[in-house]
Amino acid sequence: MSPTDDGDPPGSVARESDAVLDAAPLPGEDQVDASLRPSALADFIGQDRVRRQLELVLAGARQRGQAADHVLLSGPPGLGKTTLAAIVAAEVGAAFRATSGPAVERPGDLAAILTGLEPGDVLFVDEVHRLPRTVEEVLYPAMEDFKLDIVVGKGPGARSIRLDLPRFTLVGATTRTGLISSPLRDRFGFAAQLEHYEPDELLAIVTRSARLLGVDVGDDGAYEIASRSRGTPRIANRLLRRVRDFAEVEGDGAIDRAVARAALEVFDVDELGLDRLDRRVLEAVVDRFGGGPVGLSTLATTVAEESDTLEDAVEPFLLRCGLLQRTPRGRVATAGAFAHLGRAVPTVGSVVPPSTPGAVPLFDDSEGDPPR
Repeated sequence: MSPTDDGDPPGSVARESDAVLDAAPLPGEDQVDASLRPSALADFIGQDRVRRQLELVLAGARQRGQAADHVLLSGPPGLGKTTLAAIVAAEVGAAFRATSGPAVERPGDLAAILTGLEPGDVLFVDEVHRLPRTVEEVLYPAMEDFKLDIVVGKGPGARSIRLDLPRFTLVGATTRTGLISSPLRDRFGFAAQLEHYEPDELLAIVTRSARLLGVDVGDDGAYEIASRSRGTPRIANRLLRRVRDFAEVEGDGAIDRAVARAALEVFDVDELGLDRLDRRVLEAVVDRFGGGPVGLSTLATTVAEESDTLEDAVEPFLLRCGLLQRTPRGRVATAGAFAHLGRAVPTVGSVVPPSTPGAVPLFDDSEGDPPR
């Protein structure tokens, strides 16, 4: 049978393929994230203290007609450091250039970036604490004197050339302030520490994002999402998109408290914002090690994760919630962790044996106290 025997006109398959090729690509999650970021300081929600201080710094620079002073933004991931960096450029009417510390491997890479800047440009360096030390040495005079020292040639014939740079604003972002060297940290004229958001602030962020995405969400549904977002706007926007998917597939697209709870249960986010890995860690400490103490490497092996993952991505939130403690002997679950998991809280001073199948207690209390 020929391709046209089923009644379709010749060339219909080709035209269908052309239509597929001509279709506009769907926007990805990164484009959606960018559309949710505010572009002006007045639209930035939360961080009132930092926003007020930054507003004064930028307003003073505009009045003087100068580039703003260098800015260092620090804090946990997802709190808006990149967004604030872009807002700095927008507020002073300058171009925004972005890079990251690990991407600038050699002094020549930094020199290429700096010599391509225009007067007043804002250069954003994410994870600035990961800049190599040799690159930092080149950055010092660039930040302080707007000069760039370049060594031309090798050996006895090498000579140093100093180039003038346009006045620019460096905005550095870091999640590990303690890893920034003191000479680099001192060259930032303004340093701000971003803090986790309150539920009411996250409620405003979820409501604004829902409006931009065209999502029908009620106040109770928005608050349910905000209260499980771990104090982080990035997580709040991510949960909103997942709840939107659930509401559109399983319902009529509207989000209320019941829909939000059902959706977040599907995606393993409980009422405190703990995900599956967080609960696995707590359950390991409580059930397998009797509440602790347990070492980090042992805990990582138990839950089949890397130690760095637990230390950087899991422990900070559990510590902030008061569910886990760090002690010299290891990690210990608090009474709140037992209550959250629905376990009986052990009495003070008692030995809670692990619930590992086949585990044998060291001492049998039925025959008296253990020997001293």
